[in-house]
Amino acid sequence: MNKVEDIKYQAVAISTGGRGGKGYSHNPDVTMKLDMPQELGGKGEGTNPEQLFAIGYGACFQGALALAGKAKGVSVEGSKVRTTVGLGPEGDSFAIKAGLEVAIPGMELAQVQELADLTHELCPYSKAIRGNVEVTVRAVENIED
Repeated sequence: MNKVEDIKYQAVAISTGGRGGKGYSHNPDVTMKLDMPQELGGKGEGTNPEQLFAIGYGACFQGALALAGKAKGVSVEGSKVRTTVGLGPEGDSFAIKAGLEVAIPGMELAQVQELADLTHELCPYSKAIRGNVEVTVRAVENIED
């Protein structure tokens, strides 16, 4: 288990109404209407938790990629991370799985994969879900928006 001795920042969010409600945070103010995706029977008229997790995980992984690049003495400028979070049945409940694709312009795929694997060891989100969530990390040539 990871143990953090000195918290430098805490985010606080409040959720009401579950997948059909809203979520909000302050400093700065962020409010989001939440809704289930159409694939799960919702109207798809709001953000869902999987999208929020994908954005957060991708941003954290991107930051850790910069640390990995610095440690290896290479630039990761122009890099992109695509994060996919899937939700599916697990027994009587549901579980998630995640996929991370990493592209770094001008770098050989083998080196990108090496950096992505190192990043997966460094990233706080990866550490938080290690052993509980299936995660694949893959180097790719390019990521389209």
